[in-house]
Amino acid sequence: MQKIYPSPAAALDGILFDGMTIMSGGFGLSGNPESLIPEIKVSGVKGLTVISNNAGADGFGLWMLLQTRQIAKMISSYVGDNKLFEQQYLSGELELELNPQGTLAERIRAGGAGIPAFYTKTGVGTVVADGKPVEAFEGEDYVRETWLRADLSIIKAWRADTAGNLMFRKTARNFNAPMATAGKITVVEAEEIVEPGTFDQDAIHVPGIYVNRIVKSTINEKRIEKLTVRERA
Repeated sequence: MQKIYPSPAAALDGILFDGMTIMSGGFGLSGNPESLIPEIKVSGVKGLTVISNNAGADGFGLWMLLQTRQIAKMISSYVGDNKLFEQQYLSGELELELNPQGTLAERIRAGGAGIPAFYTKTGVGTVVADGKPVEAFEGEDYVRETWLRADLSIIKAWRADTAGNLMFRKTARNFNAPMATAGKITVVEAEEIVEPGTFDQDAIHVPGIYVNRIVKSTINEKRIEKLTVRERA
């Protein structure tokens, strides 16, 4: 199957529709699908539910889709310094399902693994557990969380081969890897695309069976969210 597409727009062609659920990779400003998000903006699709650790930063990443009011709901773990995200939530424009970060990662992993629910201690006795079943195991309370799945996962990889096998760098792997397994369709932008057999098999983070489309990334800004430097002597 041919998985390589000539442009980000071509890689998303025929996939997008109003009201869909999209998983968008990234951890802070690392590993955001920078080339695919602008094409979603241009498409004009609206009423989106977006599952992502955060929603970018001013002028970057998912912030673009917040600015155009294309996102109706965010399922996230971190609002951070994204003032537009905060403003839209507090004004009631944006629905927000806030998750502990580890719980969010596990809900996505569970979606990819076909596990509809699991139990965790995180959030027991807090608003996180409101409305959710709580059960005791070995004398300890655990809250039940459910899987997350999406119509589309948009992923940023460091390297991909033409068969769809993926490698990530450092914290970009945190959410991109599990999200690649949890979408009905997974579209990957990669900084480098190589031939099959280039990777050490033990170094593959996501096997190509989960990947439907691949495009070479056109935007690789690698922004620093908070620049801190030591004082010189």
